[in-house]
Amino acid sequence: MNQSSNAVRDLLVLVGRVVIGAVFVAHGLQKFLVWGISGTASSFGQMGIPLPGVSAWVAALVETLGGAALVVGAALPVAGVLLALNMIGALVLYHLPHGFFASDADGGIEYVLVLAAAALALGFRGGAYALDNLLQRSRTAA
Repeated sequence: MNQSSNAVRDLLVLVGRVVIGAVFVAHGLQKFLVWGISGTASSFGQMGIPLPGVSAWVAALVETLGGAALVVGAALPVAGVLLALNMIGALVLYHLPHGFFASDADGGIEYVLVLAAAALALGFRGGAYALDNLLQRSRTAA
């Protein structure tokens, strides 16, 4: 690949990280600021999520901090794996019996599946405009 196509690829990866990261941050902050952890835990309990109080905290923290990590490109493999695991947990524990499409009754697996795959892909291909990459270059140059 030539340098200009590398730059375009890295820019598109940055756009993907920012968009997917922002979606995760919004969902995490919703759990903290809109529903509150107690409201999230209550909802999780009604959905049959195990340990709803703990699960609410874990989901809110992983989505908020992991999403922010995607946006800035920090700790990308860790963030990608944690976000994907969070979405796979949601898929298995709630969405699976509700069909494929997110528009199906009670929301199918489509949305959480896409978010899990995107988090993994972006977590392991952060691009040149990731904080991880910039820190690595500064360590190598030193």
